[in-house]
Order: sequence, then C-alpha cells, then structure tokens
Amino acid sequence: MKYLLPIFILFFSACSVKNYDVTQTKIIIIKSPKIKFSDLGYIRNSDKSIELELFIAGKAVDKISVNHLICTNDGCMSKSGFNKDYLNYSYPEETLQNILLAREIYGGKNIVKTADGFEQNIQDVHVDIEYKVGLHVVFFRDRKNNIIFKIKDTNE
Repeated sequence: MKYLLPIFILFFSACSVKNYDVTQTKIIIIKSPKIKFSDLGYIRNSDKSIELELFIAGKAVDKISVNHLICTNDGCMSKSGFNKDYLNYSYPEETLQNILLAREIYGGKNIVKTADGFEQNIQDVHVDIEYKVGLHVVFFRDRKNNIIFKIKDTNE
C-alpha cells in the first residue's frame, strides 16, 4: 500500500510530460477581454499539441497549452469554452491553434495568397477580422470584438 502513492504519482506525471519538436522565441502581443500581454514568449509545438509560454522581464507569467483541451493557469476547458471566455464565442474551435501555427482560419474563407504568405478578411454579424500571415509576422485583428494577436520573430 505504501508503494501505491509513488507509483500513482509517477504514472500520472509521466503522462503530462510533453516533448515538443519545435520551439520558437517570439515577440507576442495579445489584447483580448481577458488577456493583455506584450513581451517575449515561446511557442512550442509537436504534431499533437501546442504550448504558448508568456514572459514578462524574463519571468514566466502564463502558459497556454492547446491539445484536445486548452489549459491555462486558471484550468482546462474545451476549445469552444476558451473562445467564449477569452476570445469570442463565434470563433471556430481551432482559431487559437491556427493563429499560433500561422495557418489559415475559418477553413480558408476569403484567403488571398501574397508574396510571403496570405491574408484573410472575414466579416459577418459577429466578427470583422483582418488576418495576415507573412514570413516573419502573424497579425490577427477583430475590430468588432477588440481582439489583437501579433506574433513576430525576435530577429526582425
């Protein structure tokens, strides 16, 4: 019985360790109803998960992990729950993941290829989105909901 607790802890802590294939240091600006951030961060990803770690003056202040759930310092929730609480309820579930990975959003709706990436402009009764992906920068702005993501390479 005394060995049960250490085995239990070892088993569940091993499951939580993530091995990421790619780690990138970025300058990150986020403005949303619940998050206001502007400083350095790390974006780590593998085939199955993404982690955004935010730093202010070299100190980690928040971590957002995206897998089948989205986990923050406040706990884990569904992707649609995260959108409702942190972004906008009308966004598709994969919106945060696609912005962090510089992928098209809304299934590629209104996509226009550019010399070094693409642009999307999406407008409906819930959103007014300008989304640009370039070689060194990702810029997402929803004018109706006052949400901004800007992710820029540190060497640019």
